[in-house]
Amino acid sequence: MKIKYLLSVIAIVAITKDSFAQYSQDAIRFSTFQTGSTSRIKAIGNAGTAIGGDLSSISGNPAGLGFFTHSEVSLTPEYDNSKINSSFFGQAGSANRNDLNMSNAAVVLYQQLNTTHKDKSKGWLSINYGAGYSRTNNFYENVAYGGTNQTSSISDYYAGIAKREVSQYGSVNPNGLDGWAYDHVLIDNFGPATDPNSYSSTVNVPVRQLAGITRTGGQSEFNLSFGANYSNKLYVGLGLAITDIRYNSNSAFTENGNAVITNGGAPTDFSSTFLQSQATKGSGFNAKLGIIYKPVQAVRLGFVFTSPTFYNIDDSYTEGLQTQYTGGSSYRNVSEPYQLSYNLRTPLKLAGGASVFIGKYGFISGDVEYIDYTTTHLSSNDSYTADGDNSDIKSLYRSTVNLHVGAEINVNSLVYLRGGYSQQGNPMKDLGSDIKTVSGGIGVHFGAYFIDATYARVTGRQTLFPYDVGATSPFADLKKTNNNAFLTLGYRF
Repeated sequence: MKIKYLLSVIAIVAITKDSFAQYSQDAIRFSTFQTGSTSRIKAIGNAGTAIGGDLSSISGNPAGLGFFTHSEVSLTPEYDNSKINSSFFGQAGSANRNDLNMSNAAVVLYQQLNTTHKDKSKGWLSINYGAGYSRTNNFYENVAYGGTNQTSSISDYYAGIAKREVSQYGSVNPNGLDGWAYDHVLIDNFGPATDPNSYSSTVNVPVRQLAGITRTGGQSEFNLSFGANYSNKLYVGLGLAITDIRYNSNSAFTENGNAVITNGGAPTDFSSTFLQSQATKGSGFNAKLGIIYKPVQAVRLGFVFTSPTFYNIDDSYTEGLQTQYTGGSSYRNVSEPYQLSYNLRTPLKLAGGASVFIGKYGFISGDVEYIDYTTTHLSSNDSYTADGDNSDIKSLYRSTVNLHVGAEINVNSLVYLRGGYSQQGNPMKDLGSDIKTVSGGIGVHFGAYFIDATYARVTGRQTLFPYDVGATSPFADLKKTNNNAFLTLGYRF
């Protein structure tokens, strides 16, 4: 793969109407959601496919609802701490934030069935219904990085846009980044205005570059599910999820340096900031079909098929450029909102799991999930042609396997200790890393009430390109760490 092609897709400034409208990044972002769960299941690494009897079954494997022999309700708030350490041209930076959210809320209603068998443990014994809310993706984070760039200026990126615009249309776009940069004298034509190759930056390197990004929002599901119990041996379930997306991103990339803005003149100090703002919301639906089978009393085998999620998404994007010359002119431009509605189909997910119960002492559980991100699909419409983005998805992304493993120990009839680990595969062929989670928790049960608390530490890496100027494009290495806490309060009735 040519590095220039890769950078043109993942550069954060390349999501504009005037540059390269890249919706493929958001398509993958919105396809990496995880199964919502209670504190108990989060503590065991989200390895809940074959557990059953937990309210997480409503959003996970609906067959697990068949294990309930009573009704139950719970509420799970969460605390999220995000910290991102950055490195940009050898200079370290960091940013963090703290947020409170609702992670999970669920209720299951138990319905015993009458059986005609003399043996009341045979046949269809119960069918249970569940409804719940779960948070499946978290977008809250702050990013900050900066350093001295000895090789390029973002105005080189603006000049590249100008060359393409002049080549295709005969002039710069007065309402685009290239036209604004031309008016701000960050680029100029050093030859005929109709010659694309005459456009280049007026900025001298090195330059000082600083970036700040604030992202908010998340994905969630409202689930309706049922699960049935056949002879305490086979459990089947079906679920329907109504899904929701809220994603907001605001970024500012500031460059300080000097530029030659008059022919033969001395360099003039300047400060210029490129601003971007994106607001995306959407809704959709998916379905889940689950099975849990007990070949022997101590072993449970589970399988879940999760259909693709079909989204309708509304996206609004604006950008701006403001420049101030020391002791001289100032400029400011802001675009009209570029709004687009489009349809997204995320990949289907296959999950299999096994749990082994060790008498009254607890259990060990493990899950494997398969997702092929190359099957993510954007649909074209009258305002948008998705061919380029779909091609990017197939060439830049891949299929992955997610792993989950965990265990629960029954200390006594009141106290339970839990631990787990999970690894979410990196959907990109190049750059980035898998996301790894280490978790632990404790549960206390007293009568009809129960409390479960969990701590999870999530780590991963990302490479961020602020703009694309080919093989010398600058990049920031990001090390992401999330310290999350969950508390489930529940009641059986």
